[in-house]
Parts: sequence; structure tokens; C-alpha cells
Amino acid sequence: MTQAEKEQDNGKEKEKERDKEKEREQRGVKRPIAPPTIPEPLQEQIQSNFVIVIHPGSRTLRIGRATDNLPLTIPHVIARRHKQSGQSRYEDAWLLRDGLNKPESNEQRQNGLKMVDQAIWSKKMSNGVRRTPVSSEQARAYNCQIRPAVLDSNSRVKWTNTSHHPPYLIGEEAVYVKPTDSYDIHWPVVRGQLNVHAGPGGSLTAVLADLETIWSHVIQKNLEIPLKDLKYYRCILLVPDIYNRQHAKELVSMLLLNMGFSAIIVHQESVCATFGSGLSSACVVDVGDQKTSLCCVEDGVSHRNSRLSLAYGGADVTRILFWLLQRAGFPYRDCQLSNRLDCQLLQHIKETLCHLDQDISGLRDHEFQTRFPDAPAFLFQVRLGDEKLQAPMGLFYPSTFGIVGQKMTSLQFRSQGDSEDPHDELYLLATHSKQDQSSKNASDRKVLSRQGGALDGDASGQGGIGELSELPRSSGGSGGMQAETDVGAAQGECLMGVGEAEEALSTHLSRKTAIMNQFEGKALGLDKAILHSIDCCASDETKRKMYSSILVVGGGLMFHGAQEFLLHRIINKMPPSFRRLVDNVEVITRPKDMDPRLISWKGGAVLACLDTTQEMWIHQREWQRFGVRMLRERAAFVW
Repeated sequence: MTQAEKEQDNGKEKEKERDKEKEREQRGVKRPIAPPTIPEPLQEQIQSNFVIVIHPGSRTLRIGRATDNLPLTIPHVIARRHKQSGQSRYEDAWLLRDGLNKPESNEQRQNGLKMVDQAIWSKKMSNGVRRTPVSSEQARAYNCQIRPAVLDSNSRVKWTNTSHHPPYLIGEEAVYVKPTDSYDIHWPVVRGQLNVHAGPGGSLTAVLADLETIWSHVIQKNLEIPLKDLKYYRCILLVPDIYNRQHAKELVSMLLLNMGFSAIIVHQESVCATFGSGLSSACVVDVGDQKTSLCCVEDGVSHRNSRLSLAYGGADVTRILFWLLQRAGFPYRDCQLSNRLDCQLLQHIKETLCHLDQDISGLRDHEFQTRFPDAPAFLFQVRLGDEKLQAPMGLFYPSTFGIVGQKMTSLQFRSQGDSEDPHDELYLLATHSKQDQSSKNASDRKVLSRQGGALDGDASGQGGIGELSELPRSSGGSGGMQAETDVGAAQGECLMGVGEAEEALSTHLSRKTAIMNQFEGKALGLDKAILHSIDCCASDETKRKMYSSILVVGGGLMFHGAQEFLLHRIINKMPPSFRRLVDNVEVITRPKDMDPRLISWKGGAVLACLDTTQEMWIHQREWQRFGVRMLRERAAFVW
């Protein structure tokens, strides 16, 4: 047969196949639809100046192009105008929180302060002498006599002008909205998570709308990028180490579908902190305004078991400082924790005066100013002693915060499942157990088939395993009885295997739940939390790495003497076995002399420039088609 004839035959066969296909479709028989497969990530050159890095904090938003030296830093707050006249005002609290006004709160606060005083006294100063405690009564006698001096009849600080009735105000403008104006004040993120609550503006939809408005406004006004041009830009979003999967999914949808970014990378704050500081491995301690998170990171991977989130931070130190100032006769007597401008003042006093240096002792005089709208500028004098040291030590003795009946510690919680992502960790765990069980059953069947084969000769051809149970008990002889016994035992083993698998799974879950319950009820001090996080690492070698590189980021521990103080407590409390193994315990608070508040954002900017991140980008069209499955496929951490 010639080549031409072969080709002619092949053409006829293909034509017949097509005819058959058409005939099947006419009869209503359709071909099976193959499930859509996730495509390989696109490899393309990325310009860093077209990548926007977003690090949303509880109190502060940091946002900017990946090529910027420093991000924009603005208060993460929005004021929304009332839609109806006469509507009651609502304002999210700044320093106040649930659990402070319980009957046990004051007693717990007093007991915590006793432990702080004991710790201060027990640690000697650098000259070998113990500190002499200073009573707050000594300062109180002086402070109660202080009267403020008028610096200026006009403070030159004004309320935000709302005469043109803007629908919303962002950042500083929202902070300085007059309390009598018809605006609600919302902080969309609280303690690292979306601020979903039962009050006005507390639904997930409302919180996401607030975030979209804030971020869009900053991108358009401060970064000078028209929103219609976001289709040319990519986004890197930093999320907490212990993240809420539902919230992360909604944020990605908002950025890609609502705001219109072309692609996104979602990464964890702790890993980005190591990128920003130039460390390959570290125990990252992120002390923020409202939460403190810890995680051990090794070669760009966050160790899941080491993740820990503590529900306290810099704002709690500010609040306990106010309590201590009141005990010492704080001369600014109109100060209220419910007033956001007073909260700003207290935060400034904390950042200026507080320290963790044991060598600074005795009573000292300080000055501070108050500049509020519609009021003169005042200069106050205040005499303080140990209050400046006691307040930041609350991070190591959290009972000082007086928070009762609240969940203070969180571990990485298990996924609750998502209808869009059927192949999640629950599915994998269940199928893994079934796979183990099916392999066990298969081996049992092989054993039974061999036993059945041996019985073929003894049981006069009654060789099938299913037929063995039909052998008469009295006439099967010893072989028949033995066979029945063996089958029963094997079936029992199979049933026991299923039970054991379920029992092992339930035991694993109950053990994990017990551990979580044990920790969630406690408020671990910062030093104990670091030791716990490192202890959860798998190997001694990894633990040794973490002890030699404890990276402190965030703005909650930016006190003079914090590095030495934390190092001393870690060395004193670490297991004795590791003191011999670890050559050098190191606490790093300012890597490369950078502001610790910006390190995670800087790490996100570094991430944008790496070639290895090409396969991590999730594109808008991929998200539209596959949804949350893309995070499982592309995220650099286990989703």
C-alpha cells in the first residue's frame, strides 16, 4: 500500500469517528467534561514599580510601591457620615476592650503589679546593687499640687472641616472628626483580624467595604494612581501568621475583583520580616499595637506548630500606664480612655518616657504638652518613679493588664472547611486515614486468600472465602472449625482497624483541642511565649538556630533597654540543656538599623523583586475561575 493510500484510509477513519460523534450527540449522549486543571503560573518580567505592598495593621496601615524606600504610614481608620439625621453615633474603642470591668479585674491588676515589683527588685543593676523601690505616694504628693502653664491661647490644632459633608474621611482626618459631628468611627482591623462585631458597621460586608474605601482612597490620593489603572498593577498582601481563611479569601476577592489588581501574592508577616531583615532563619516576635504574634521561620518557611498569637500589645501597655499615672496623681485630670485624642496623648507619653532599663531609678521630673482643638495649649509637669518601668513590664506579666474572661492566647486553629475548596486539609486527613485502612484491609485479604487456598483440599472443594461460613459446624471437622475461627478473627481485625483509625484521628484531634484549651485560657508572658514557640520546633538543631536569632519587630517593644532586658530573661528561663548547646543567644531589635515597625513591609517589597516569586502570583482570571483553590496551589505557606 502506498503512502497516499494510507493517508486516504486514515482520513476516512477520522471522518467515520466524527460522524459517530455527531450521531451520539444527536441521541443525547455527551462526552464527559474533564474537570478544569489549574494552569502553570505564567513566567513574565515584573516591574517592581508596578507592585503595591499592603501591610494592614490594627492601628496603622503601611502601603507603598515595592520600589519606595519607605511606605506611607497612616492611621487605619475611617469616619463614615450618617445616612439619616438624628442617627446615634458609634465609635470603635481604641484603648478600651472587653474584660476590663469585671469584679476580678482590679485584684488581678494588683497581683500582677506585685509580681512586676518583685521582678524589678530581684534583678540587680549593672553596679551590682539592687534597685530601691519608689512608692507612687511619693510622686502623688507632688503631682497633686501641679497646675498647668498656658503656652498659647490657641493650640493651632483644628477639628476636621466637615462643612461640605464628605461621605467618609480617612486616617488623620478621621481621628480629628469633632465628636458632635454626624460620623461613625470604625477601625476595620482589631488584634490582627477583621473587626467583625454585632454593633453598627460590624458585619463582614461592612468591614470589607471600609477596607476597600481606605485602601482605594490612599492609592488614589497619596500614591497618585488612578483606580482605573490598577489593572496594570500587582499587589502583595501581608496577612498574620495565624490567619482566618475566610477573611483572607474575602480580602483577595476584594483586591482582585473589586479593586481590579491584575495579580496578587498573599504572604505571612513573619516570613516577610525575615526577608526584610536579611535573615534566613529566626524566631520572629511581632509586638504590635493590639496583638503579639510569634513564629519560627526557617529558610522562608513558617513552622506551623510554632505559631502563637497573644491578645495584647502596645495599646495594653498604654492603658496600664494610664492606670499607674492616675495612682501617681496625674496632673492632666480630664484625661479619658474613651477620648481618642487623649489616647493619642497617652501613647506619646508612653513612647517618650517608658523604658526597660533597670539602671534608671528614682523619682524624676518630666514635661508634656496638650494641644487640643478649641482649647489653649498647656504645659504640664509630672514627677514619676517606677511607673515608667512597670508599664512595659506588663508584656512579661500580662495579668497586670486586668483582662478577665477573654481568650488571650491563640494557636493555629483547624480549618472549618470551605465549599469552594473540597480538597482541603480535612479531606486530606480523612482520605489519608482511609488509605491506610484500605491498605491494611488489602493485606488482610491476601492472608485470608492464602488460608482459603490451604483449606481447598481439606474441605472437599469448599474453597471460596465467602463460602467458608456455610460449612456445617458438626461435619466440617477440625479444619472447618479452624477456618471459621480464622475468618472471624480476620474480620474482627478489619473492624478493629477501622475503629483504630477513627480512634487515632479522634485522639489526635482531642489532644490538639486539649492543648489549645490549656493555652487559650492563659495569658503567657512574652518571654514564656518565645520559649514555648521555640520548643515546638521539630529538631534540636532548629531550636538552636532559633535561640541564636530572636528577631523582634513591630512598634510595641520599642523601649530603651528592651533588647538587653529580653535577652536576660530568655537566658535565665531557657532549658539548661540548651544553654550548653547554644553558643550565643541573640535578640535582634533593629536589624540593619531599620525601624522595626517597617521590617515586615520591607520584606514584602523584597519579595516583589525575587525571581522565585514568579510561581506565587495569582492572576485575576485564575481567581475568577478557580477561587480559593488558587491559594492552596500558589501560596508559599500551607493553606
